[in-house]
Amino acid sequence: MDKDKDLFDGMYLFYAVVEQQGLSAAARVLGHTPSHVSKELARLETRLGARLLNRTTRKISLTEPGQTYFENARRIIEETRSIEGRLHAIGDRPYGELRMSVPVVFAHGCLNHWLPEFLERYPDVTLNIDVSERRADMIADGIDLLVRIGALRPSDFITRELFKTERLTVAAPSYLERKGLPTHPSDLTNHDLIDFTAHGASKSWTYPGQNSETINVPIAPKVRCNDAQTEKALALGGLGITRLPELACQREISRGFLVPILEEYSSPPAGVNVIYASRSNLPAKTRAMIDFLAEKSGKYSRDGA
Repeated sequence: MDKDKDLFDGMYLFYAVVEQQGLSAAARVLGHTPSHVSKELARLETRLGARLLNRTTRKISLTEPGQTYFENARRIIEETRSIEGRLHAIGDRPYGELRMSVPVVFAHGCLNHWLPEFLERYPDVTLNIDVSERRADMIADGIDLLVRIGALRPSDFITRELFKTERLTVAAPSYLERKGLPTHPSDLTNHDLIDFTAHGASKSWTYPGQNSETINVPIAPKVRCNDAQTEKALALGGLGITRLPELACQREISRGFLVPILEEYSSPPAGVNVIYASRSNLPAKTRAMIDFLAEKSGKYSRDGA
């Protein structure tokens, strides 16, 4: 690697000497002393085994090998500058494939409604979205950003909260008419329950009580499933009571298809967070999506849509 560095450093130094028509002028441009430039030029000629310049006290001229070397050096340097210019242009605009991993409830409750606007705004970005409850590995899976709901484990990644969502206990009106309305968490032991198991089956449902106490309700669910959409569909069908993030069921609640119950025992809202690897050298496509999600989430928090 050191030899490669010497090769390109020497090439650029020689190019600067010819362009500036002298060692002293090149030294000023490069931030070196004339003696350093003269020494490095001699090293280059020794390495190449050819004299590149005819030098006098007043001017320089290219030898035949020097002319050949200069023409090729100029082409390489100009191509390098062109490549860097194109990369800077790409880096300043959202471009390329963006890989995301998001929970099912966030995809159906928010993201699916927002993406058409994002793609219209950033036509050079393509999306590869993993919609699942699995715990994706950002590095191993090559994922640019994650969206996660609830408490997060400590990590070296950057986390930005988009908004908060309550976890609601809900049931269909038809179920409540048939089975009755629970008024206390302990009443749930006499009801058909639907439990979400993507992160492990629950032995109990927990609710905040009075005086900072916790109410743990042992459960024997009628149905366990690892998909929030299926969980919601079963509840909409009147098969039982379940717990869902508000963002997953607010439309159904507003239309009367689901009814929130035990609201006086609701837990503190959980954060909906976007997670990414680093603030430094963040690709424009990733920054664009993070800012877009934050923008839409601000409107979501105010308007609930």
